[in-house]
Amino acid sequence: MTNANEIIILMAEDDEGHAELIKMNLYDSGIRNQIIRFSNGSELLDFFYNNRAADGQNFDKSFSYLILLDINMPEIDGIEVLKKLKSDANLKKIPIIMLTTTDDHFEIKRCYELGCNCYVTKPVEFQKLTETLQRLGLFILVVKIPENNGNH
Repeated sequence: MTNANEIIILMAEDDEGHAELIKMNLYDSGIRNQIIRFSNGSELLDFFYNNRAADGQNFDKSFSYLILLDINMPEIDGIEVLKKLKSDANLKKIPIIMLTTTDDHFEIKRCYELGCNCYVTKPVEFQKLTETLQRLGLFILVVKIPENNGNH
C-alpha cells in the first residue's frame, strides 16, 4: 500500500538486466520508494490512459510520480512517451528523467525541448553505470517533486 505523500517511481526500461541494476542501485543510494517497471512505452501509457494496473496498482491522481524513461524501447519509444505526457495538461507536471545509453547531442536537445526534466546517459561500462545510477539515486533523494503531479 502506498501513502499518498510518497513518490512512486515509474520506470520504463525494456532491458531486464538494466531494470534490475537500476532498482538495486537506487536502493543502495537510499531510495525506498515503490518502483513500478514497464517493459515499454505502450505499457506506461496504458497505465495513465487506460487504467491498466501495473504491479497491482492503478494510476491514482492523488499520488505523486517520477518517471525514469528509456528512449530506445519496442512498440512506443521514450521520445513518443515524453511528447505525449508533456503535452497532456493533466500529466505534464510529472518529472521525467530520461535514462538511456543514447548520448547524441541532438537527441538530448530534443528531449529537453519536449520537456524532460533531466537527461542521464547510462554508460556501457558496468562500474561507471553503477556509479551513475547511485548518483541518480542521491539526486532523486534531494529533488522536490510537485505534490499530486497527476493533477493539473
